[in-house]
Amino acid sequence: MWQGLMVCGGLTLGGFALAHTPGIVDSGISPLVFALLLGLAFGNLPLARRLGQVQLGLHFATRWLLRSGIVLFGLSLTLQQILALGPKVIVLDLLVISTVLIAGYWIGTRLLGMDSETTLLTSAGSAICGAAAVLATETTIRSRPAATAMAVATVVLFGSLAMLLYPLLYPFSGMEEGLYGIYIGATVHEVAQVVAAGDAVGPHALTNAIIVKLVRVMLLVPFLLIVGQWWIRRNEHTAGHCGGLVIPWFAFGFIAMVIFNSYVQLPASLHQGLVVGGQIALTMAMAALGFETRLDRLKALGVQPFILALCLFLMLLLGGGLASYLLMGNG
Repeated sequence: MWQGLMVCGGLTLGGFALAHTPGIVDSGISPLVFALLLGLAFGNLPLARRLGQVQLGLHFATRWLLRSGIVLFGLSLTLQQILALGPKVIVLDLLVISTVLIAGYWIGTRLLGMDSETTLLTSAGSAICGAAAVLATETTIRSRPAATAMAVATVVLFGSLAMLLYPLLYPFSGMEEGLYGIYIGATVHEVAQVVAAGDAVGPHALTNAIIVKLVRVMLLVPFLLIVGQWWIRRNEHTAGHCGGLVIPWFAFGFIAMVIFNSYVQLPASLHQGLVVGGQIALTMAMAALGFETRLDRLKALGVQPFILALCLFLMLLLGGGLASYLLMGNG
């Protein structure tokens, strides 16, 4: 196992190094993205394909390190933050998530003829919290590495575009700063991208954007519970037997960490260490997924995932702005 974990560790160090390179550090691009790209690059070298002894460690990273990272991600959120902006924020996030998921699955499977795995992963990443949502959904439905890598690539691409575009559109939006921050939090993909876009607009926008975004992250848990049951019922006929109950236990660990973080104040150094540990675990899982993904399988998925992600990006940009204005008003 240690050989595979060493490979993941090396790719993770490279991902963090690239993410903190001058000129890149302010872009909001997560180390997860660079770890995935490095994993893809090294995993597709002829030498890497002969490293059979790394598979056990890669499997450990994509399962247990991934789950651990998602649980520790709960330390970034408190119940007090969720309640700070009132119940309308939860309604807004629920509306955005459900609309994007339903429309995305219909567009992907019906109009674009995509497979269900890639469609669901891409829709989840766009609707909830980018790469973290893709990884959590992958853990629940046990999708192929190629589908996961493609979904991550699309949400990173359009999330980065949103991060750059939203501050430019602010002067033309007609929204005051706080409301625009709510709009950013409800519609931009990644947490890091929300922070970058909100900070570019202003401090009030940044505060509201982070809170609304973290509420979206919290809604990942009920989504996983629902999609796990739906997925197994959907595949019962294909598998030829009834599957067992799908319960993503790591989602309850995530909730436990949110509750713990709300009422227990850890020493700052310990809290930061746990948060960074969670980020490292997620980055190692992403590196392993990239290493296991073959470029020919990505190519076989075609251009449709990018078309789907573009459609969802436009839905978030236009429909999300309208929903934010109508629900939250100008106050």
